[in-house]
Amino acid sequence: MDIHEGIRTVGPCLETGSTLVLADVHIGAEESLNKQGYMIPRFQFQEMRGRLLRILEEAEYDTIVINGDLKHEFGTISQTEWDNTLKLIEMMSHHCKKVILLRGNHDTLLGPIAYKTSVEVKDHHIVGDIFICHGHRIPSGPDFEKSKVIIIGHEHPAVTFSKNGRTESFKCFLKGKYRGKDIVVMPSFNTLTVGSNVLSEKPLSPLLEKGTNDFEVFALGDTTYPFGKVSTLKDL
Repeated sequence: MDIHEGIRTVGPCLETGSTLVLADVHIGAEESLNKQGYMIPRFQFQEMRGRLLRILEEAEYDTIVINGDLKHEFGTISQTEWDNTLKLIEMMSHHCKKVILLRGNHDTLLGPIAYKTSVEVKDHHIVGDIFICHGHRIPSGPDFEKSKVIIIGHEHPAVTFSKNGRTESFKCFLKGKYRGKDIVVMPSFNTLTVGSNVLSEKPLSPLLEKGTNDFEVFALGDTTYPFGKVSTLKDL
């Protein structure tokens, strides 16, 4: 669905023109949890790869933007991260002309990955008047100042409802305002967890420091559903 003029949702991704944007893949998250003693099966990569492949087979894109946190570990590149990251980038490269990786807060060691692939690593990307960045810090500079729309990840937004002992959670997009600009917050592409409940948890991104009560919620199911404002959902 069209979430903003010129921006539409494609599963957990966003499409603007010939550019596809996905955020917060977190390759290697299961391995990290295994090391901490959590016995979680390592099925996430195959699920994510299959989901992305289905999207890429439905449309043609010139550019794919990975909006931060492609990998999970902060200070190292695990073998799982190394192998699966290269596989995912190779698949993307077969379906577009350019792959761009925007630095996220988990992306402290991207040099070897960039060296081994044709991926371009940068802090932000511009599509027309749309400024795309991960969202873990407040951007600056002329590209940001002249933009009208901001797309961020980092937040992993989800919406959770509880009634009569039953709880249901959905990944979601958020749309609101930041200092006069429109801002769209993407759900994580990661399939291991749904995300952080916007109805009860404090936002992480400094771009959302004033809260999200006035933001619109678009829940992700078999398609994207407009759910109204966060403040309205809190009152249900």
